[in-house]
Amino acid sequence: MFDTVTSLPSRPMLPALAPAITILTVAVLAAGCTAPSEPNDEQQGRDARSIVLADSTEPESLNPLLGYGAEGASKLYDGLFAFDGKQELRPALAAKRPEPAPDGKSWTVKIRKNVTFHDGSDLGADDVVATYRAALDPAYASTVKSEFSMLTDVKRLDAETVRFDLKYSYAAWPAKMVLGIVPSEALAKRAPLDRSSLNTKPIGTGPYKLVNWRRGDQMSWAANRDYWGGAPKVNKITVVFAPDDNTRAQRMQAGEFDGAVLPPTLAKTFDNSDTYRTVYHKSVDYRSITLPSGHPVTGDPAIRKALNLAVNRKGMVDGPLGGHGVPASTPFSPARPEFLEPEATFDFDRSEAERLLDSAGWKEGADGIRSKGGQRARFTVMYFADDSLRKELAQAFASDAKEIGVQVELAGLDSSAVKPRLAKDAVVLGGGNPIDPDPQVYDALHSSRAGDGYANPGRYRNPTVDAALDKARATTDPAQRSAYYREVQRSYVDDPGSVYLVFLEHAYLMRDEWNGYQPVIEPHTHGTTWGPWWNVEKWTPRG
Repeated sequence: MFDTVTSLPSRPMLPALAPAITILTVAVLAAGCTAPSEPNDEQQGRDARSIVLADSTEPESLNPLLGYGAEGASKLYDGLFAFDGKQELRPALAAKRPEPAPDGKSWTVKIRKNVTFHDGSDLGADDVVATYRAALDPAYASTVKSEFSMLTDVKRLDAETVRFDLKYSYAAWPAKMVLGIVPSEALAKRAPLDRSSLNTKPIGTGPYKLVNWRRGDQMSWAANRDYWGGAPKVNKITVVFAPDDNTRAQRMQAGEFDGAVLPPTLAKTFDNSDTYRTVYHKSVDYRSITLPSGHPVTGDPAIRKALNLAVNRKGMVDGPLGGHGVPASTPFSPARPEFLEPEATFDFDRSEAERLLDSAGWKEGADGIRSKGGQRARFTVMYFADDSLRKELAQAFASDAKEIGVQVELAGLDSSAVKPRLAKDAVVLGGGNPIDPDPQVYDALHSSRAGDGYANPGRYRNPTVDAALDKARATTDPAQRSAYYREVQRSYVDDPGSVYLVFLEHAYLMRDEWNGYQPVIEPHTHGTTWGPWWNVEKWTPRG
């Protein structure tokens, strides 16, 4: 999933976390700022069955139809399927794996019995139908509507069975069945969801229920004692919102939290801590620099290719990532090797980058900056001001670009100021989905998604890439899908539309007081619903 912002993606998929999570600027502990609230008395008392976590992002809404819980990352809702932590899907509200029709254009799903929503009502086929139809119906103005463009309808076959009908054979459909299911009663009125009670008072089937939410400060979840998967042993989870990376690290040093997400270089400062364990999770989460095709500089194919050759990706991994990541040339991660074309990479070759620019007529001026036809080789790269890693990557990119005569001006902005400028200014973007490549890569590269928010914000268009992406999503044969995706990557590196920089390892701190921690390969969306806590509902106290 991409960065999504209304206030994230990203961070989304932010522009980079999530999925459909949004960044909200909140009060932080800093000179001249109002201090955030302290954890309450229960938190200070270190209740052994409660956990206090610090997150960098705060959701704008708790409604899955408005993007909450992308890739199934929610403790309040369940989808028909859930990520198992190993790049596979397991049945959740589905009783078993879906049954596709021979032509792949419909999928039949049996619903799990004896599941109740947080309000005590029973889950049934009508709830699944209502949820997905609301995603499609323009009357609800669901922000996830574009993610279901392949779906024509969902039908109730009986009280425990639904069938999804698709426009075409779509191999990645199971990855779309992680959408959180809500009660049909909550969708009875066909009206825009921005006024839905679910936005602040969620009713799901998940392992935790919302207790309270103090916007800009924190929210608390209580264990769902009637959870179909068994009552969680962690009774209460409090999530404190602290967007600033350095502030979050300082508060961790003070022992305020039981866990937090941090950039790798800050997490490394805790390596010798007696209080916290530092863990790093592999991910398909990339960071890239978009190159708007309508800009007189970034729209030039020679500039695009030269920048890809000029970037020292290994230096970014060793520097800003502290060694916790791998170089990226395309949105295809080595964490899914079955889809990766190993030859589709960019060498670090500044001499070749300079030769390309010379040949294309970009001549170096007295100040070292190139120009062509009176146009200076200059453009702006935006990044989220409270994201220290994006800032460091943007600075490294600007330094590398300057070495070949391209001037990059940096702009650290609040997320709300970024989206209106996506068509003309570059941005440090994030995204990645470990379940299936299609949801992420199609949105990133296909021309039909051009300019749709953080999906293909640079308006990249390549007919060969489009055709291969269309074929890959329409075939259910694994070998054929891999072949099409390799074709996508080979065509893309010949005509790049962005500069993919790195795939991250996500860094977390945690008190090691519970049994059940399992490493996981993560999507772009991360934080306290992923990380060590992706399966917290299965944890048990130690001792």
